[in-house]
Amino acid sequence: MPRAIICVLDSVGIGGAPDAADFGDEGANTVLHIAQNCAEGLCDVVGLRSGPLKLPNLMKLGLGSALELSCGVEMPGIEMPGTETAENEMSGSGDQAQAGLWGVGRQVSIGKDTPSGHWEIAGLPVPFEWGYFPDIVPTFPQDMIEAIIAEAELPGILGDKHASGTEIIEELGEEHIRTGKPIFYTSADSVLQIAVHEEKFGLQNLYDLCKLVFKHTEPMKIGRVIARPFVGTNSYDFTRTANRRDFAIDPPGELLLDRAKGAGRQVYGIGKISDIYAHRGITHKISSPGNMKLFDKTLEAMEMASDGALIMTNFVDFDSEFGHRRDVAGYANALEEFDRRIPELISRMQPDDLLLLTADHGNDPTAQGTDHTREQIPILMFSPKFGLSPDLMPGSVGLRSSFADIGQSVSKWLQLPLGRNGSSFF
Repeated sequence: MPRAIICVLDSVGIGGAPDAADFGDEGANTVLHIAQNCAEGLCDVVGLRSGPLKLPNLMKLGLGSALELSCGVEMPGIEMPGTETAENEMSGSGDQAQAGLWGVGRQVSIGKDTPSGHWEIAGLPVPFEWGYFPDIVPTFPQDMIEAIIAEAELPGILGDKHASGTEIIEELGEEHIRTGKPIFYTSADSVLQIAVHEEKFGLQNLYDLCKLVFKHTEPMKIGRVIARPFVGTNSYDFTRTANRRDFAIDPPGELLLDRAKGAGRQVYGIGKISDIYAHRGITHKISSPGNMKLFDKTLEAMEMASDGALIMTNFVDFDSEFGHRRDVAGYANALEEFDRRIPELISRMQPDDLLLLTADHGNDPTAQGTDHTREQIPILMFSPKFGLSPDLMPGSVGLRSSFADIGQSVSKWLQLPLGRNGSSFF
């Protein structure tokens, strides 16, 4: 029985969203602008990376073609795959032809945040508009904050504004340690984030506080309350830890993960997948910090997963470590690191497995501000079965009208009941 492995490269958008201007993101294009900066030598960092963007395996799977379909521009300075890449694993031919099925996903949900993208990927376009906090100071409703302070018996809160997570910890972390007041902040996304010192405030205390706050924000359709613990002694060495936890609104409909679990299949949620889906449809939850450790866990899951299993991993560092921090060189290096390991995924695939690489939104590191960007996403697929029948030849599946086509396609591949939304590629 076939298995499916979905890798969500968090924020790796390819521009071209027709409604980007409505979100203040006209012209945003995460992958294109990173490639342009690399081609111009702007991402040369001693000890990190240099030269044009090197993504031979992603190109083999169709990333360059998907980008050109999405925005009408060829990826500049990119190197096409050679025989030293994964092409022999992918096709056994040693030629330069693309080995995968590729396409472009266009979102119908009204949002550019993590839940919107992931829910739609799993077959559930968000049927409502998210709530957002205004970009004013103070930003949160004062009656809500007063109620939270009273219920949680807090000495007060700090922040109460839109901010970058790393910057607000640097600004207010020492005062938080001194006063015991947690740091509340938000962004252009539908989110309330709470930062505390993991050791001074206590990790479980933070989680309990987030649960309490979530009860207040859920009726406002705020997508997530996020626990953001950090460690360190002062503003110069504060560092966020891997013990982040998301408290998310329960998806109001059936997901691909629900259908898989309901059919008795194993469903591996790796990284923040379980949190994003409010722990729905997951049989095996696996957490780990950092893209490369998440990659290791994905490989381990592939070794453990039985026939018919669904494995889904969110590679969060693209977004949290490089997109939000507007670190173009770091983002480029993270893409190259991921690309170099794709052959490991390919080599562990069973004959009827499906590998699908995609994204949930954009986060153009060359854009103004620190928020996500409304973009279309790449859909890159590979299976050892490709090329063995006329119905599964490498090539384009075109521009898809909803991310939900991904969930519908995976459902069909896994021989599960189809969902209510989306059209299958197969």
